[in-house]
Amino acid sequence: MVESQAPVLEMLWESREPGQTLGSRFGFSDGAAAGRWVAGALDEHWGVRIDSCERIVMSAGNALAWVGTPSGRLLAKWSVVPGIFPRLAETARLTGWLHERGLPVSAPVPARDGRLQIEVDGVSIGVQREIVGGLLDTADPGQVRAAGAVLARLQKELAAYPDADRLPGAAGPFPPLTDRITGWLDSSAGHLPPAARDTLRGLVAAAPADRSARQLVHFDFRSANILWDRGEIAAILDFEEARYEHRIVDLARAAVLLGTRYHDWGPVPATVHAEFRSGYESERALTRAEADWLDVLLLWQGLAMVPAGDDPTGWGPAALSRLPRP
Repeated sequence: MVESQAPVLEMLWESREPGQTLGSRFGFSDGAAAGRWVAGALDEHWGVRIDSCERIVMSAGNALAWVGTPSGRLLAKWSVVPGIFPRLAETARLTGWLHERGLPVSAPVPARDGRLQIEVDGVSIGVQREIVGGLLDTADPGQVRAAGAVLARLQKELAAYPDADRLPGAAGPFPPLTDRITGWLDSSAGHLPPAARDTLRGLVAAAPADRSARQLVHFDFRSANILWDRGEIAAILDFEEARYEHRIVDLARAAVLLGTRYHDWGPVPATVHAEFRSGYESERALTRAEADWLDVLLLWQGLAMVPAGDDPTGWGPAALSRLPRP
C-alpha cells in the first residue's frame, strides 16, 4: 500500500504546471491518485507490493514513477499514446536482449505472465529496476571516452539483433546521404549563413560514395540518456528513438548532442567530439570513407541544431567553428 504522502510531480522537458498536466493528460485528480494506480497495477500484474510512490516525472504522453518496494526501488513507466504501444513492447524486448548480451541497459522486469510491457486501463506500462548513477558529465574526458567506447559496442550488438524488423517504424526509405543533406539544405537551412550552406554543399559533393550498410542504432545517445557511476557507464537509457541508420550518422549525431540534457540545450566543444571519437575508435576503427564522412556529418548535425531565431546556448558559433578556415 502506498504511503499517504503524495509523490513529487515534475515535468521533464516542458514548462507546464505538473499537477494540471497529470490531470489533463493522464486522468488523475492528484499525485496520490496516480500513486495508488501505480501500486495497484504493479500488485496485480507484477506481484509487487509498493511501500511508497516518491516521484512522478512527465514528458509528452509518458510518465515515470519512482516507487519503493521491500526488495528495492523500481521505476514504472507508462504511456497514454496508443499509437506507440507496439513500439514500446518491442523496445522492451530489445532492451531485455541487450541486457542478456552484457550491455549496460535498464532491463525490463517481467510481469507475472512473462510479458515485459502490459496494456491496462488504456495505457502501456513497464517496470525496471532503478539504476544508480549521475548523468554523463561531458567536462570529464574519461567519461566522454568511455561513452564513445560503449556506443561502438552497442552498435555492434544492435547490428546482430535478430528481431530488428519487428520495431514499428524503425526501417523506412533510405535515400543516399548526399540526397538527404542537399534536400535539407534546400528546404530547412535558409536561416543559415550562405557560406555555411555553400561549404556543406561542397563537402557533400566531394564526399565518398554512400556505400555503408544501415543497421539498427540508438539514435538518442546523449547525456540525458547515459548514467555514470563508480568509474563506468552504468546504463544507456531510452531506446524509443531506435531506427535503421548509418553507424557513422549515429556517431556524429551522438557527438553533437552529447552534452544535451533536459533544459537549455547547448553544444559541446570540438575537443569533446575528438575524445568521443577516440573512445569509439578504441572499440571500432573507422574506415577511410567513414572518417571522411564524419567531418561532413558533424557539420551537418551541428548546423541542423542552429535555431532560426535567438540562439542563447550558442549552437550557431559552435557549428560555424567547424567551417574550414580560408
